[in-house]
Amino acid sequence: MKQPKFDAASREAQRERHSQSNARLQGGYSAAVSTLLKVMLDPSTPPATKVRAASIIVDHAKRAMETEDIQARLATLEATDAATRAQRR
Repeated sequence: MKQPKFDAASREAQRERHSQSNARLQGGYSAAVSTLLKVMLDPSTPPATKVRAASIIVDHAKRAMETEDIQARLATLEATDAATRAQRR
């Protein structure tokens, strides 16, 4: 790890593994949401479990909205930066 080339290659391999794991998680996202909704809406589900499922859904929806907002703001900043750099040339 003290060698810069090895360290860079190791970090790249970690990023690739992380990216693959994220892709797998995203593939199961729809099924997970469906499961939470079924649990929340099932009349036989205990109230505490319904509340927990609802809380998870709300938390994830909030985080998704915040992430989308941040991505939009970042895209705007990057576009502004690119335009500024282009004007300087």
